Amino acid sequence: MDVIAYIGLGISAVFNGPALFSLLGLGIPTALVMLLLGLVTGIAVGGTPGLAGPMAMAVSLPILLSIFGVTPDALLPVFGFLIGVMKGATLGGAVPAILFNTPGTPDAFMTTLDGYPMKQRGMPRRALKIAHLSSVSGDTISDIVLFICAPFLAVMVEGFLDLPEKTALILLSLTFIASVIGNSVGKGLISVSLGLCAAYIATGDDFHPRLTLGVESLSEGFSMLSAVLGVLIIGEVFKGIEDLWRETGVVSGTVSKQGEVRDGLKKGDLRRILPHVLRSSAIGSAIGALPGVGSTLAATLGYSVGKSRHQRTAHPDDVPFGEGAPEGIAATEAANSSVSGANLIPVLSLGIPGNSAAVFLILAADSIGGFNPGPAVFNFTSPAVNPELVIAFGIFTLMAMGNLINWTLGGVFMRMMSVMVKIPQKALLPGVLLVTLTAIYVQESSLVAVWVAVAFGVLGYLFRKLDISVLPFVIAYILAEPLEKSARHAFAASGGDPWFLFSSPVSIALVLMAVVSIMLLSRSSRASREGESGRRKRRAVKADV
Repeated sequence: MDVIAYIGLGISAVFNGPALFSLLGLGIPTALVMLLLGLVTGIAVGGTPGLAGPMAMAVSLPILLSIFGVTPDALLPVFGFLIGVMKGATLGGAVPAILFNTPGTPDAFMTTLDGYPMKQRGMPRRALKIAHLSSVSGDTISDIVLFICAPFLAVMVEGFLDLPEKTALILLSLTFIASVIGNSVGKGLISVSLGLCAAYIATGDDFHPRLTLGVESLSEGFSMLSAVLGVLIIGEVFKGIEDLWRETGVVSGTVSKQGEVRDGLKKGDLRRILPHVLRSSAIGSAIGALPGVGSTLAATLGYSVGKSRHQRTAHPDDVPFGEGAPEGIAATEAANSSVSGANLIPVLSLGIPGNSAAVFLILAADSIGGFNPGPAVFNFTSPAVNPELVIAFGIFTLMAMGNLINWTLGGVFMRMMSVMVKIPQKALLPGVLLVTLTAIYVQESSLVAVWVAVAFGVLGYLFRKLDISVLPFVIAYILAEPLEKSARHAFAASGGDPWFLFSSPVSIALVLMAVVSIMLLSRSSRASREGESGRRKRRAVKADV
């Protein structure tokens, strides 16, 4: 079958799938309804400081699996909701950043620099509309990059990489993620190593449990859902509760007087922000395609490049960056939103998650079955219909429909969800903890899974106290199984050669890239820390003077 036929099957899988209800005699597809619910949920979560898209995805995944089951028909509805949350959370994060100077998500911090000053000048609607248009534009451009690059990369990997090369590629991904996430390459490597060790307890093709230390309760290993949710979500809740306990006061937002200013988009706004949207979308898409590099970096880089460009080309009457410039909002929102689609390039083409949101898409695919993200998905030469390829184009259809909904209704949802910022943290965190533990119990039907999640939550809390990023741990935990399988098969195919990683120029190059990435990024991280230490000393000297 050709590409056009598979695209048609993917669209049909979404629109002709199981109907949730009928409206005027027409069946409304379950996947589209779940996509809409996910978008609303994501915008609400993004508009609530202290929550984030991955947290909502983590809590909802076990509930979705309990509702839809683990049959192939559940894939697109579950993916639809998770994709909706992923898209909506980035869009919603701009709401409290603009209205209350409180970023709903970390990548919306740069939005406060111009969004809140514009609101103080009496133009909150204008700021929200610019954020909405820029965010959805960046997301759309990123999705187009995904639709083009993911199949191409997967076909290239499947056609040119053999088992040793694929093993080396996974090792390169793990070392790169460990090196770029967090403030220390060493701590990143520790996080990856602990993730691999935890995943290899009582697993693999051995005839007896391994790494159990003779403890019978470890003979069956850990539930992936409990481990991932424990480290990512419960650990964050524990840290948040400790921060609340230590908090001595609440800083209230400043209420400004709005002058008699006409609110809403002004003539020339679209022409003014378009170059910044295109530039930041390119930056965000390039950064998003790299595993482990998040939207916060994209937002910072997009804003910095936009500010530099604005300073060189701005008219004397233009508002400078940091004082309510519409270009500042556009540069930030386009950059952080354009990461979401590109982040799925390594997921769908290589099976390698690059951020927290991608982790839960991998978990959903692994829990339901019938779809294994990786190079084999984009197999167009199969004599029979490739069901995984149909699901992949169904996912592309859901992402395109999500953009369409965001273009038409996203701005309305953004304004509606501004009330979410008023939810106090002391009520929010216990609620998240309760819902997470309940969802784990509903999915696993075992109190042991709950206690495992709590134990991993303690581990995640310790990681945060020691300033060790938990994301390399989680990604290593997920990639442990494909890494072992690929290494075992490569070892067997080479006739038991222990140096199979050095059997081809490509695998040697990938291994060398892994070593070089650790060395270079370690040196860069050390120089950055020394520079920050020097700045702190200079500030201390000035304060003493």
